[in-house]
Amino acid sequence: MRHCPQGIHAFLRAYYHYKSADWKGNVPHPLAAWSAEELAKLPTYYVMRLEQGMAETAAAAMPSAPEIAACQWLTEAELAVYSAEFAAPASKAGSAGIAVRTSGRFEAEQQVFAGRTHRRPFLFIAGKSDWGAFQLPGALEKMQASATSRMRGCHLVEGAGHWVQQEQPAAVIDLLAKFLS
Repeated sequence: MRHCPQGIHAFLRAYYHYKSADWKGNVPHPLAAWSAEELAKLPTYYVMRLEQGMAETAAAAMPSAPEIAACQWLTEAELAVYSAEFAAPASKAGSAGIAVRTSGRFEAEQQVFAGRTHRRPFLFIAGKSDWGAFQLPGALEKMQASATSRMRGCHLVEGAGHWVQQEQPAAVIDLLAKFLS
């Protein structure tokens, strides 16, 4: 992704757009099963076409100039900061978390928590247009039912996709303030 043909800035603009509420194709819903047929319903930023990598996948979702100008939650100046960090030679931005999650390196440590229920107050906030809450069939419901004995709310925020805290900061702050009070 760091050496994508469209350049890092254009790649990130398209990628952030594609996973946001600004991309009208983000209409998530629970999947019925962990099957090829159901997973095919996910956008291509989760399940890419065999012949395309992430750079080609994101390029197809590049927003128009008017859409970029209308994007209040990620200005060109802010995106320039992200692009510079992502381009830095020592940067592992964007891939470190995924590598840790999929490597199996910390599997044993994670098993310590398997089947346990949190006893602390718990609040879940995600964007209503974020497929992340639905990509694992039944996970959202299981989290609400058994992750904690003190669930204080599960909120899918209107007008937000994967970047909920950036897309709808006032709504997130309001939910957090109510939770903390």
